[in-house]
Amino acid sequence: MVAWLLRGVSMSVVHVVARVLLGLAIVHAPLQGTYWKTIAVAVVVLIAIIWGGVDGIADGRAHDDPEDYDDLTIRWLKAGLFTGVVSAIVSWALSNYLVAGMGQNSIFVEIFAGGSFTTLLVFLAALVGAAVGRLLARRQRAKNTKQNSDADTSQRQTADSH
Repeated sequence: MVAWLLRGVSMSVVHVVARVLLGLAIVHAPLQGTYWKTIAVAVVVLIAIIWGGVDGIADGRAHDDPEDYDDLTIRWLKAGLFTGVVSAIVSWALSNYLVAGMGQNSIFVEIFAGGSFTTLLVFLAALVGAAVGRLLARRQRAKNTKQNSDADTSQRQTADSH
């Protein structure tokens, strides 16, 4: 499966599940709506950051030179766009036909406003995660290189003294 499509489908499922649970929570506890919305957005962002971080670590380990890194920007932009459009359509259908409390927006509002927000949410969070992941991979590589060079130096000094 194409990398961006796997991420897009998975993040769409995460977002739709978060929206359904948010709708159910708001129906049962309407006065805590802000609290539930914050949790729902935080879950989607956290999953995108973690997955982007895993991508960044894998990419940083696979390439010694930052100029050789894979293009995670386009991968996550495609995934974010897919997530935004698909989750908007699915959420609209669920809100109008199955689940009360998810809102009654028109399909155009869901796609353009909700889809745009979701796209940016997934895209920016994943890029932050990828940047941090690449940074961690570079730090680990530098640390390993320094340890290897220190070990080589001490071995040479030991050999020279004998």
